[in-house]
Amino acid sequence: MDIAVVGSGGWGTALALVLHENGHHVTLWSFTEEESRNLAERRENPLLKGVTLPDMTFTSDPACVRGKKLVVMASPSFAARSTALLVRPYLEPDAVLVSVAKGIEKDTSLRLTQVLHEVTGRTVAALSGPSHAEEVGRGIPTGCVAACEDIAVAHLLQDIFMNKRFRVYSSTDVIGVELGAALKNVIALCAGICDGMGFGDNTKALLMTRGLTETARLGMTMGARPETFAGLSGVGDLIVTCTSMHSRNRRAGILIGEGKSAQEAMKAVGAVVEGYYATASAMELARKTGVDMPITQAAYHTLYENASVHDMLTDLMARERKNELEDAGWK
Repeated sequence: MDIAVVGSGGWGTALALVLHENGHHVTLWSFTEEESRNLAERRENPLLKGVTLPDMTFTSDPACVRGKKLVVMASPSFAARSTALLVRPYLEPDAVLVSVAKGIEKDTSLRLTQVLHEVTGRTVAALSGPSHAEEVGRGIPTGCVAACEDIAVAHLLQDIFMNKRFRVYSSTDVIGVELGAALKNVIALCAGICDGMGFGDNTKALLMTRGLTETARLGMTMGARPETFAGLSGVGDLIVTCTSMHSRNRRAGILIGEGKSAQEAMKAVGAVVEGYYATASAMELARKTGVDMPITQAAYHTLYENASVHDMLTDLMARERKNELEDAGWK
């Protein structure tokens, strides 16, 4: 199959490698001509050090999606709309679109498949799960979930992406898959902050568990299925992002916990920290839906209002007592 991967960051490049290994003809699009030329000449993405890029097509021309049966949208969340507008005139009428980025659009609070649908008028699938690009690029066994309201599309994506080192499950719960993917970045930032403050495993376990609870609570309110948050795009992605140094969100959080500002931390990480943007979007969704999200709120105060991380921790630990299953989001 002829496939275009739109976005040559680490994740887009790693998926291009999977698709190439599966025998597809892959075109990898970069935002700039310089970036595309560097990939073609050096055969290495600096975000995937040590991974040699095979013989595929490298381009910065958005018309590269013309004639492609599958278009993988892999640009960061902040560029999802602008990138979709670039490629929209060249999309084939029957092309399948799949969003693989993890985030929520700033200002609109739309999930990324909603953004792409709004721009293109098409049904858009989502592919997500616990999947560090650095590991997928090296062929380390990984599992993801393909979600689409049309289950036949999810099954098609299974056929296209799956191989002996990349397993894909199917789902129709696009809302749950995308919210789990986006909001775990918020919790991973907080997990990193706890690490930076010198706390241990107990704190991280508490944070991850209650973070998943408030994510599920929001998801259920928005129409997601509770079991999705117990799956790969929920607890699976949460585990990998909160515990690994591959995670830019966790690394940025560590720096904030050590005393740097959010802006200083993101500059030091040197790449997109999706959790920073997702925190603001999640807070807006919480306000719109009336869902209680105390961890997300504490993250927002820290990232956007320069609140003390020590004060935020004290506030969270001193909240009024509750039954663990009260408003848990799992029913």
